[in-house]
Amino acid sequence: MGHRLWKIGDPELCGRIEKIFRNIPALYIADGHHRAAAAVRVALKRREQGAGPEDPSNYFLSILFPESQLEIRAYNRLVKDIRGMTPEQFLARVERDFLVERTRERKFVPESRRVFGMFFDGAWYRLTPRPEILTDDPVEGLDVSLLQNHLLGPVLGIEDPRTDKRVEFVGGDKDAGDLERRALKDMRLAFSLYPTGLEELFRVADAGRLMPPKSTWFEPKPRSGILIHRI
Repeated sequence: MGHRLWKIGDPELCGRIEKIFRNIPALYIADGHHRAAAAVRVALKRREQGAGPEDPSNYFLSILFPESQLEIRAYNRLVKDIRGMTPEQFLARVERDFLVERTRERKFVPESRRVFGMFFDGAWYRLTPRPEILTDDPVEGLDVSLLQNHLLGPVLGIEDPRTDKRVEFVGGDKDAGDLERRALKDMRLAFSLYPTGLEELFRVADAGRLMPPKSTWFEPKPRSGILIHRI
């Protein structure tokens, strides 16, 4: 994959582009929420120190994609252990909140929302959330939230997926075969998820909420460091 940049220096053309962007009703931060928040904190701190409106800290680099050219892929999970339970105990605990079906499919990939694949002890299982745990809440109803709140957290003890060393996240550039290999090599469990939809992301943002960590893997991805904004 290559990257190509064009510098636009014509003031008239820049004005036309600015006018077009002023007519766009909303821009959504699809990736980099924490980096954006950190940039805001830096800008506010520098303002306290006397930085004016033209200070470089008031700006940060971003790349914009139209909805039609953006793809969200699954963000899957690997887990190190089953918290000291026997396989039978683990599956019985999972069955409290999910319908657990062993599948003959190789490299099971969910075909729709609210369906999960779980690779455990050499076999794939299809997990379907039971109706009582489903919700229309824009954040709590996301597949990543259902998996975290009703399996990774209460069953496996992974309360904070951002810091827990027992869980690892696998981006959408890897397939179910990669999950299998890791689960058999140095992990114990693999979970395959259906990709979060753009409409779900919009719904969360429109509600003034934040997406859970590691819930979206976006394509295309520009290379890191292709541009640098010095402050």
